[in-house]
Amino acid sequence: MSLLLYGAVSLFLGIVAALGPVPRITWEHKEVHLVHFQESETFNYSTLLLSEDKDILYVGAREVIFALNSLNISEKRQEVFWKVTEDKKTKCAEKGKSKQNLKSFELGGRNEDGKGRCPFDPAQSYTSVMVDGELYSGTSYNFLGSEPIISRNSQQSPLRTEYAIPWLNEPNFIFADVIRTESESEDGDDDKVYFFFTEVSVEYEFLGKLMIPRIARVCKGDRGGLRTLQKKWTSYLKARLLCSVPDKNLFFNIVNDIFILKSPNSKEPVIYGVFTPQLNNVGLSAVCAYNISTVEDVFAKGKYMQSATVEQSHTKWVRYNGDIPKPRPGACINKEAKADNYETTLNLPDKTLQFVKDHPLMDDSVTPIGDKPRLVKRDVKYTQIVVDQVQALNGTTYDVMFISTDRGALHKAISYENGMHIIEETQLFPNFESIQTLLLSFKKGKQYLYAGSNAGVVQSPLAFCDKYSTCVDCVLARDPYCAWSPHESVCVDIFKESETGRDWIQNIGGDASSCTHDTLREHSLQHTFKHGSTAELKCSQKSNLAQVVWKFKDDVLKVESPKYRLLEKALLIFNLSEGDSGVYQCLSEEKVKNQKFSQVLAKHVLELKKTPHTTLSPTQPTIRTEGNGEAPKMSTVPILRSSAHTSTTPVVPFTTSRIGTNPTVPFRAITASNVEHLNSPPEVPEKAMFLKSNDNFLLMFLFLFFFVLFLCLFSYNCYKGYLPDQCLKFRSALLLGKKKPKADFSDCEQSVKETLVEPGSLLTQSGDHPKPAHDTGYETEADYGNGHVQHSEDHSQSYKDIKDKPFDVKCELKFADSDAEGD
Repeated sequence: MSLLLYGAVSLFLGIVAALGPVPRITWEHKEVHLVHFQESETFNYSTLLLSEDKDILYVGAREVIFALNSLNISEKRQEVFWKVTEDKKTKCAEKGKSKQNLKSFELGGRNEDGKGRCPFDPAQSYTSVMVDGELYSGTSYNFLGSEPIISRNSQQSPLRTEYAIPWLNEPNFIFADVIRTESESEDGDDDKVYFFFTEVSVEYEFLGKLMIPRIARVCKGDRGGLRTLQKKWTSYLKARLLCSVPDKNLFFNIVNDIFILKSPNSKEPVIYGVFTPQLNNVGLSAVCAYNISTVEDVFAKGKYMQSATVEQSHTKWVRYNGDIPKPRPGACINKEAKADNYETTLNLPDKTLQFVKDHPLMDDSVTPIGDKPRLVKRDVKYTQIVVDQVQALNGTTYDVMFISTDRGALHKAISYENGMHIIEETQLFPNFESIQTLLLSFKKGKQYLYAGSNAGVVQSPLAFCDKYSTCVDCVLARDPYCAWSPHESVCVDIFKESETGRDWIQNIGGDASSCTHDTLREHSLQHTFKHGSTAELKCSQKSNLAQVVWKFKDDVLKVESPKYRLLEKALLIFNLSEGDSGVYQCLSEEKVKNQKFSQVLAKHVLELKKTPHTTLSPTQPTIRTEGNGEAPKMSTVPILRSSAHTSTTPVVPFTTSRIGTNPTVPFRAITASNVEHLNSPPEVPEKAMFLKSNDNFLLMFLFLFFFVLFLCLFSYNCYKGYLPDQCLKFRSALLLGKKKPKADFSDCEQSVKETLVEPGSLLTQSGDHPKPAHDTGYETEADYGNGHVQHSEDHSQSYKDIKDKPFDVKCELKFADSDAEGD
């Protein structure tokens, strides 16, 4: 309990370190060939069933079942609809359900009751498997979904679990399947049906509802008890599925999907599960694998748990250390039981049956292979998983996992040499639909992967070998489906090719040193640029594990220089000059086991456009304008052209309107070859350039310095009031009214000047023109040159008025410091 509590609390401490491997290749939806099936106004393509002998894929969607061609699912063969009657829709609505939910359905013309086989609400979890004509299912039994059961629908002996918390406590059913017992088994054991689900824990204390992944088991030959557990499972036991990384405090306690790999090449079936943490707000997922023998050891040899009452109020589950009755509770009827006269479960003693009823939970947990997950991945939520077993060219068998995400992507991963490698990531659904179900076909030569979502179904090949164009790329993919054919110089699917002439190259470890005769189909791209321009050299790199390296004239290019900028799919070269001409190569370098493998992705040949220099002779055509206004004359002497250009473009004459007898000025004839240079700005020789690309930083610094200085000076002058009124208003707004703008007395000052000083009264000493007044801002009398004022009648009257009423000015003066008007 303490370990789980500590792990749940410290979950996020180890998330940063658990990044997981990166998919080597990411295929977008448009890059690969996928086949789609979708019907308008039909949703929830959540059930897939494959009939490989008839090449038919059955797709169960909402109120319809489709029969599709499994080799090309876009071809629809048949469809069957079942529509819910209005009467049943009304009854569902009266019970609080939506009219869109189903209570029962009809198939094959015969009505079947779905109670105990599937939930009343499709949003509730369920799982089922058909074993020898009998349906084993995990679902809810009542309309509200509050009574979960694991049942067997059989005409002879229907069985179900007890409705009790120790048996099932709010489970979320995920998967169910049968594991057959080998016919030559020594103990004569029975076939077993396994159920996988997540339920609320009863054995661990936590602040809230702590979820626990479970595996439960029942025996196919179970017939229930005679008196105790009548029509109930006598072989029902459950245990915890452990999936964790203890050294990083990571515990994955939600199981999303299960796949049981049954292969004749394997010693025993292997259970693969996809898990996520309960507090999963960072998108963390894990894949754990379990041997079926480990599961059987827990049920056949492990300890049981029992409930204990603490202080008469609290029930706690602890390990049971008492005596275990015989036959062992929860065991199937085998040769040993039959030797003790227990032919069926109806013969089991009540003591054994009562122990099973009270102790359905095992204390031991089912641990994964290697005591750690096969794969831990961050920033992704895995939803479904299927596994294929592939034998590589070296004879080694590998388990290839296909894992879907809630964003419509598919990861293909392989485990080798105690490591995990994600071969590729493929976007199956363009709209990032969450994948609800995966189905894998095992028909050699016609293997496909089928994925269903709410929007439709997608058919995908298991490998995209033809997408690898070189031997190095094909081998570095580490895909057991693919190998390089030196004879055809293509990457082939080994299961779609003939068995003869297999000289293919394949190495799951990623050693591509065998690709010695790999002929790269290089295509050099020619580029011509002007001096001082910017070149963009494109290079596309698909491998997420490789590093892009650029070479210039067989030397590694230092892209850290300001002259270069490395983009995701291109290289930019700024301020081109003659020294930038040459061959540029884009290489992909990928490191595997301390070995570095490189291959050329693109090759660019860069040239700079040469500026034509024309040599002019004294006998070249000139324009001369005669002083008598005659039309200019043009010489007809041929032009000597530059040796760099051999074109014979005709000369285009032109005239000038310049007047005079200036000496003859030679000119450069305009031709088609140099029109471009006339329209373009003049080029500065490289040696004469005083500002290079390294000076860009200095220019930017100087610009920012003077800009900041300007802002400081502007702010200071605005604060001091040295700027116009608009700035004063802006300053008042910033100072929140603490300082008010100066009063505007312009009207008053003008009126005063007009009243006190009349322009017509000012005369000079000669009486002709007035002398300008010395305006000091405070003068109200004119300044005369001799200090005397010449009088006239009008002026005398005006002067008299001023003398009698010196302050009678027609304007209102308001003081900024006044508190109220009129004071």
